[in-house]
Amino acid sequence: MIAWVLQGLLGAAFLAAGAMKLVKTREELLAEGARMAWVEDFSDSAVRAIGVAEVLGAIGVVLPKLTGILPFLTPVAAAGLVLTMLGAAATHVRRGEYPAVVPNVVLGGLALAVIWLQL
Repeated sequence: MIAWVLQGLLGAAFLAAGAMKLVKTREELLAEGARMAWVEDFSDSAVRAIGVAEVLGAIGVVLPKLTGILPFLTPVAAAGLVLTMLGAAATHVRRGEYPAVVPNVVLGGLALAVIWLQL
């Protein structure tokens, strides 16, 4: 039960974050303020690629286990989200945006918990 709650939270968070990066332009993301200032360091295509990775990760932490089709992909997707959060945290640290690291640590920790609960 707890695994499903964590998977649902991760899926929702990464689906929303990834979809925003896919739907909005880089300029619109920059207009969001300090929360999205990191996009200054990346090209349009890199921001879109991050959005695709987040959406695929969101789907991957829920769908395989839910359908019973290739359920081993759920912890694989969670591992991909951990790597995504490590990259995000490294970017924020490099930019001196230390408070922005907290959500990366929380989401990365939840993804690690999903891996552990699925193994």
